[in-house]
Amino acid sequence: MTKIDAFWNKAFAKYNISEHVDADGVFKITAVQIKAMGEEARLVTKFDNASELPKIFIDNGLTILPITRGSYIIAPLAAYFAFPEDSKIFSSELQNMPFPDHIQSLDSKNISSEAAAISCAYISGILDDFIGDENLKPTISGRMSSDEFDFDIANCNVDKKTRVKVAKSQLEIDGGYEGVESFTIIEAKKYFAKDFIIRQLYYPLRLWSKKIDKQIKTVFLVYADGIFYLYEYEFKNLNDYNSLELKKLKRYSLAKLEIQMPDIENLIKTAKIVKEPDIPFPQADSFLRIIDLCNHLQSGELSKHEITEIYGFNDRQTNYYVDAARYLGLIDKNKGKNTLTDKAKKILALDVRGKQLELAKTILSHRVFKEVLNKYLKTSKQPSKAEIVKIMKECGLYNVVTDVTYNRRASTISSWVNWILSLVNS
Repeated sequence: MTKIDAFWNKAFAKYNISEHVDADGVFKITAVQIKAMGEEARLVTKFDNASELPKIFIDNGLTILPITRGSYIIAPLAAYFAFPEDSKIFSSELQNMPFPDHIQSLDSKNISSEAAAISCAYISGILDDFIGDENLKPTISGRMSSDEFDFDIANCNVDKKTRVKVAKSQLEIDGGYEGVESFTIIEAKKYFAKDFIIRQLYYPLRLWSKKIDKQIKTVFLVYADGIFYLYEYEFKNLNDYNSLELKKLKRYSLAKLEIQMPDIENLIKTAKIVKEPDIPFPQADSFLRIIDLCNHLQSGELSKHEITEIYGFNDRQTNYYVDAARYLGLIDKNKGKNTLTDKAKKILALDVRGKQLELAKTILSHRVFKEVLNKYLKTSKQPSKAEIVKIMKECGLYNVVTDVTYNRRASTISSWVNWILSLVNS
């Protein structure tokens, strides 16, 4: 149990939170009440992803939102929105935007923070291209007060929206960029998550929609493994928290990747098949997260608990992704600590193109992935799950026995093969 889990277990008991929610549909808790229990509100109320929520929230289908500078509501609200599946991300355009040679104060090859990622995206012209407005300039960032507004939000327990009133709640904007016709609010992250809390885009939108008369765009930027992933979301109804839709998705690279289909075909020919390890066969559909996990481990070893906190995983998801990286020979696990292997360190030291090709080669050194990709290329269409399962059964995988397990693991094979094909810039 984490420290935050322990705190909220005590808070639920002390303030009868579940009972109040059952009776009134919502419970209001203040920073003063939280402080009285020995914690700072900002440390125990911020959950950027749904899986980061304390276990007692998850078990009761609850979430928490700020409504003033010092108070929060706890209720069964639909506060999060899922990122697109990897397959949709991979199908989006990948565009090269060279970084200016004369810039020395910002290292585009070592982007260590969200602020640096936004700055690189601006300087390279990525934001200009994605936002599509003239004379784009950085204007605001940091913490500010939300002003006052009301909104409707979906209630997970009843088929009726809940009305929420916000008054001067604190919010934070990673970047605000204004052009001739629009103002863009940017939220940035340096890791991949399954979802995000809509509040990060919605509260700033409500604040600035009162202050300026230009079109306001809301953009989520993820920088990971040398690639910028930009998502533009549009709220169809300004008063409806859940009315956002993905309007546009695009990927950018500062370095020319120039990976073509002959490169992938060469990997298929040259990848030497290895013996299947005595490690659970991967059940981790997002290969982007496996790369991201390895990048995190470059800073030092991480425990299972630390990985769980970084990604907002549950324990089972952490096991899946750690075991997937172990299966590929990228991570060693010893005495509860996870570290990069020498093989992984050599791969991660390469430039973006070399790194991606070596990771693809590592995947294709396992026969089942090679066979599935071969079938994909020969038929020019993605193999069905049944076809993948047939190949799996022919390859003698470790501890994969039941049809249910075969079908779950087939999803991972399909996702990783799609990642390999997504490297082809055409």
